[in-house]
Amino acid sequence: MIQEELQKLEKLAILASSKLLEMREENEQLKKKLSEVSSALDTKEQEIEHFKNKIKISNIVDNQPVNPEQSTEMSEQINNYIQEIDHLITYLSE
Repeated sequence: MIQEELQKLEKLAILASSKLLEMREENEQLKKKLSEVSSALDTKEQEIEHFKNKIKISNIVDNQPVNPEQSTEMSEQINNYIQEIDHLITYLSE
């Protein structure tokens, strides 16, 4: 009788140990996935901020009272700055 109870307890201990190992592995996978998602979220937030800055710059250009010739020149210059900033952001992201 005691022997049977000990065997049952031993089986339960083995099952519990196995389940614990599975849960630890699942926990590690979830931590890895969380890290990946968090990193992707940070990247997307940086992209959103970048686009917000582009919009702000465009609004500044659109609201400047200048003649059409100066406006075109200023717009080209700002677009060049934006492209250069894009290249720098890409370089820094790598």
